[in-house]
Amino acid sequence: MKFDALLFDFDGVLIESEYIGNRQIADWLSAEGHPTTPEQSMAQFMGLSGPDFRAAIERWIGGPIPPSFHAAREAEDARVMAEGIAEVAGARAFVRALPPALPRAVVSSSSTRWISTHLAHLGLSDAFGTHIYSGSEHVVRGKPAPDLYLHAADALGVDIARCAILEDSPVGATGAVASGAYVIGLCAGTHCGTGHPDRLRALGVDAIAHDFEEVAALLG
Repeated sequence: MKFDALLFDFDGVLIESEYIGNRQIADWLSAEGHPTTPEQSMAQFMGLSGPDFRAAIERWIGGPIPPSFHAAREAEDARVMAEGIAEVAGARAFVRALPPALPRAVVSSSSTRWISTHLAHLGLSDAFGTHIYSGSEHVVRGKPAPDLYLHAADALGVDIARCAILEDSPVGATGAVASGAYVIGLCAGTHCGTGHPDRLRALGVDAIAHDFEEVAALLG
C-alpha cells in the first residue's frame, strides 16, 4: 500500500444513493413547478450538506424552500434507511480486502446516522470503527472546503499528505484536492455519466478509477 490511510466518501462511493436521492429531489421540484432532471439535480446539489445544500436549492428555485420539501426528504430518507441501498459494485469486497491495520475513515456530507445505518445494511458496521465523520456534524465548513478530510486525517493520526481519498462528486473532489491528499476520482456509480471523469480531472484529482479493481491498482 502506497499510503498510510484511506478516506472514503460515502454516497456514490460505497452506496448507490446519488442517483436515487437526486431523482427524488428532481421529481419533487418538477412537481412544484421547477422543472428539474436528475442530472441537473446532481450537477447543482450533489455533495453538499446543511446550509450549503439548502442555499443551492433556494438559488435553483429562486426563493425559500417550502416546508413540504423537508417533509418529502425525510419520508424518502426513512424509506431507504429501512430498505437499504445497493452497494456501488465491488465496494464491500474492496473494503473487506483492505489490510486490517490500515487506518481508514468515512468522510461524508451525510449524517453519521445515515452512514452507520447503511454500513449495517452492507454488513460493514465494523469496518471503520468510530471513524465516521460528517461534514454537517464534525466541522464548521463542510465540502467543498477541505476541513472534513483534515479532521479525519488528524483523528486517524496520519499526515493528510499520506492519505488517499476516494471521491465521486465535483464538490467532494474540490475539497479533497484542496486538502493536499492523493485524490482518486471514483466513477463506478450509476450516477457517473458521460463526461463525469473529465469534470473530476478538471478539478485536479490525481487519478480516475472506473471500478474498485482500478482503485486497488492505484493504491498498490
